[in-house]
Amino acid sequence: MKNTIDLNSDMGEGFGPWRIGDGADEAIMAQISSANIATGFHAGDPNIMQKMVSLAGQHGVGIGAHPGFRDLVGFGRRDMKASSAELLNDIVYQTGALREFAAWRGLRLQHVKLHGALYMRAAVDEEFSIALVKALQAIDPSLYLYCMEASVTCKVARELGQPVVREFYGDRNYDKTGSIVFTRQVGQLDPSTVAVRALRACMDGVVRTVDGEDISIRFDSICIHSDTPGALALIEATRKALTSNGIQIASLLHVAPL
Repeated sequence: MKNTIDLNSDMGEGFGPWRIGDGADEAIMAQISSANIATGFHAGDPNIMQKMVSLAGQHGVGIGAHPGFRDLVGFGRRDMKASSAELLNDIVYQTGALREFAAWRGLRLQHVKLHGALYMRAAVDEEFSIALVKALQAIDPSLYLYCMEASVTCKVARELGQPVVREFYGDRNYDKTGSIVFTRQVGQLDPSTVAVRALRACMDGVVRTVDGEDISIRFDSICIHSDTPGALALIEATRKALTSNGIQIASLLHVAPL
């Protein structure tokens, strides 16, 4: 059983006047402990980034860069043919932009979490994952890298000594390998079902797969996406279920990964 867990969500996923999801970023920020802030390529813009960093600072939420493919139209959930070198330049560019917004407010960047199809590319591409981790080590070897334990990214980061945060996805399905079932569209989910699923993972260390089998799952942070319909209700229900059962919500700024 876990006594403390990080609760993260993707924040600032809009562009100009457009917003993705229910537009509940401010309310969600008050519920989570770590924020993955969109950095402009799949969503986000300088004004939104600045606002999200400020909100995170007000709520004591850990700040993370959330770089994605250069794909505003597809919301970064379409795989794109690009070399590891090109993708790495995009990631460094986006991460640097958010880090400067954080520094402007006297805050530090806590972590990096790739978005959508880019996250899934790294999960299976060893060459890309090695390049990514080496870049992070050059930028800041203390940056946490969010990833699934059942990913090449996690294996590479551990081998190279970059701190990782293993994620559990409360609003995604799992297959028998322990990987999430990637989807571009998620329907309405029941808050109590998502909360019980997250609580069971924390208490018993298992998750039910799409095949109806329980598998072991190890993780340091629970993610619920802000673009999932009804995300605020999902996050509120999950937080309540966890805290009601003695599980504290805290960012990595306060508690190191288990």
